Amino acid sequence: MVVFHGTPGSRLGTLLPGIAAQYPGFRFLAYDRPGYGESGRAAGRRVGDAARDAAAVADAFGVGRFAVVGRSGGGPHALACAALLPERVRAAAVLVGLAPPDAAGLDWSAGMTPFNVREYGLARAHLDGRDTGGLERDLADRAAVLRRDPVRLLDDLRAGLSPHDLPVVEDPRVRAVLLSAYREALRVSHHGWLDDCLAFARPWGFDVSSIPSPVLLWHGLDDAFSPVAHTRWLAGRIPGAEPVLVPDAGHFAAQLALPDVLSWLERQGAGR
Repeated sequence: MVVFHGTPGSRLGTLLPGIAAQYPGFRFLAYDRPGYGESGRAAGRRVGDAARDAAAVADAFGVGRFAVVGRSGGGPHALACAALLPERVRAAAVLVGLAPPDAAGLDWSAGMTPFNVREYGLARAHLDGRDTGGLERDLADRAAVLRRDPVRLLDDLRAGLSPHDLPVVEDPRVRAVLLSAYREALRVSHHGWLDDCLAFARPWGFDVSSIPSPVLLWHGLDDAFSPVAHTRWLAGRIPGAEPVLVPDAGHFAAQLALPDVLSWLERQGAGR
């Protein structure tokens, strides 16, 4: 299984402690997207480029067919693999993911936190040639602060957290994984974060309606970072997608949902 981290994030933020040992039927592979950690930058990358990268990772480990799981910013990249590697991807699970920027009939930024609305607005302005470097300055400055003190990101996120998210991010296991992921993600530069934002705002390079494999779409109904309308839109476009919409759950509840997702993947025959 290839597991895709969030935004910002790194390979260190994909699994809570003990998950791998509890599921010996799965072999978990994770990598830092270009620009995160020590992974070299690929300026101008598209979401669809993740299929090539994931295939290279699987090849390096001698893996032919695999499942994909993506949380938050990792969700679109998991969908890219399902769409562009149909002969290799057994099943895909997306937790609190995003819809494409050209999603017809979807008010893309409705219900998002003010920070996300601003950053994605700057990303669109950058792609249209209207941004004079605001997104780059914003994320470079934030990354410099978080490099010194990654706890600041959790503190900054509090304003947009659902009441149901607060106890999740205070869970010692979740908190340790998030801080480790943020620290590694921004250790070298802010470029992974910047390029993720730009990739989500430009055409993804594939059509989600072409995905042939089973797809699970998990979303908390009280998510303000990736509004649930995105998953509802995806569920209406991906053939046979199974939406799981969870009441009294926010964005970070996805950290605790992986066991249920893995059980679903086992039912799809994705485990060994």
